[in-house]
Formats: sequence, structure tokens, C-alpha cells
Amino acid sequence: MNNTESASYKAGEAKGQAQEKGNQLLEKAGNAAQSAKESLQEAGNQAQAKAQGAVDAVRDAVNKN
Repeated sequence: MNNTESASYKAGEAKGQAQEKGNQLLEKAGNAAQSAKESLQEAGNQAQAKAQGAVDAVRDAVNKN
């Protein structure tokens, strides 16, 4: 393998490694986004349940009087 072929091979290898690293970073970002989405959904569900509990408590208090 001459110098030109060697340099071309190394450039191709570096490009492949950079692409793989980019793919790994995109996968991590996607996983983080999915985790954040799930956390926000859970927080929303909890807030909704608390609000419903408050509504029920007020309704019960009003109906007792």
C-alpha cells in the first residue's frame, strides 16, 4: 500500500469512526428525550390526580352542608 492509499484508508477509517460516534450520540439524545417525555407525562398524571382529589374534596364538603 503506497502513501496515498494509506492516507485514503486512514481517512475512510476516521470517517467511519466519526459516523459511529455521531450515531451513538444521536441514540443517547433520543433516549434522553424519551425519558424526559415519560417523566413529564408522569408529572402531568400526578398533577391531574391531585387536582381531581381537590375537586372531590370540595364537592364532598359542599354536599355535606
